Amino acid sequence: MWQAIKDRETGRVRSNSFANRFKSRRVSSLQLSNRKDFVSPHRGSVNSLQVDLTEGRYLLSGATDGSAAVFDVQRATDYEASGLIAKHKCIFTVDKQHEHGHKFAISSAVWYPIDTGLFVTGSYDQFIKVWDTNTAQAVVDFKMPGKVYRTAMSSMAMSHTLIAAGTEDVQVRLCDIASGAFSHTLSGHRDGVMSVEWSTSSEWILYTGGCDGAIRFWDIRRAGCFRVLDQSQTQLGVRPPVLKPPEVSSKSSSAAKSSFGGQNRLKTLQNKQTGSQSIKGSSSAKASVEKSRQKKLHPGMLSTLDRATAHYGVVTGLKATNNGMYLLSAGSDSRIRLWDIESGCNTLLNFETGRIQTNKAIQLDTSDDPALVFVPCMKTVKGFGMWSGRTTLMLRGHYESVNTCCFNSNDQELYTSGADRQILVWSPEGSMEDEMVQDEVAEDKDNWSD
Repeated sequence: MWQAIKDRETGRVRSNSFANRFKSRRVSSLQLSNRKDFVSPHRGSVNSLQVDLTEGRYLLSGATDGSAAVFDVQRATDYEASGLIAKHKCIFTVDKQHEHGHKFAISSAVWYPIDTGLFVTGSYDQFIKVWDTNTAQAVVDFKMPGKVYRTAMSSMAMSHTLIAAGTEDVQVRLCDIASGAFSHTLSGHRDGVMSVEWSTSSEWILYTGGCDGAIRFWDIRRAGCFRVLDQSQTQLGVRPPVLKPPEVSSKSSSAAKSSFGGQNRLKTLQNKQTGSQSIKGSSSAKASVEKSRQKKLHPGMLSTLDRATAHYGVVTGLKATNNGMYLLSAGSDSRIRLWDIESGCNTLLNFETGRIQTNKAIQLDTSDDPALVFVPCMKTVKGFGMWSGRTTLMLRGHYESVNTCCFNSNDQELYTSGADRQILVWSPEGSMEDEMVQDEVAEDKDNWSD
């Protein structure tokens, strides 16, 4: 620790590499925290967790008992064991007893991305509600055509405040907070939509995963989806190179023009003669019109691409990487797949997964350095290397199946929740002060002969 600080002071190590070195050390040593504890007010399975995107301080949770709660991650409300264990009780909660509360289970709870003054909840009672954090009152609500499986808001949107909602209906709906009405209806899935995710590189791109096993890409500025992922289209984890057209020398080009000039003239004359005769034929005219229509059609609307599937079953989870280049998907076939967003190809990365829940949506999350993917696998949480697919972390602590994983990049902590009604904290082993003391003791042991 002290040697790294000396290297940073002398300029041998850059600031980014210095920070990433300790972040990677802390993330790779995650374990069940014995110093921080969330006192869960929920009486049912916790289905959703999210840390606010502005301060990284407040944790929002939603559960099957129809309640939503907010916790302060940084400031504890009480201490136990002579101040060694910090107890974090909820700041406020909204449950069924509230006059505007949800009647059934809350399946999704997300923060308003600009500030912590609003948050959004989606429920099985077919309602999406927008809540004012200061007054704990519902300010806007949307009636959906079916159970709400997942809601999402873009973290980088500057020109819209749209809520993407995936329900048991085949259509994806975008709810506008400003107008209080539906702004878009996206049609294309053949079954309910269980997972939605906004792009991290564009505020107009939306990813949806349905119960039909399809993952569709949408540009909300135009009609129809522009891409349907196909698990059979692969690229072996490497993006295809950009092929440049072969350069033709001036001499060869002039020679080709002179040698093939007569043939081109003959071809043009033949095309003119045959063209006049082909226009008279109705079959050839129809064929040319159909070809032109197929070219004008959006690629996602073609029948050959429209039937493609990304998983053999329900797409239960989606997560876009922070750089916006890759998309992670989880399915009821107990498979985790990594997709190249630019090409839409399956990278064929083999994740060492186990069993994954098949009857409900799960929440994945990632860390930057090291690049890890946290996946709920029944009663355990597994951390996979994003580029190797190997299991680097195996976190056991829940008594029932795990539903959500939420990584806090500010403190390098992981928050998980499940059917046991608990919210667990996974923090790095020891603290920064402990690491400095250990390094100092180790340095003294090495120099004992001095």
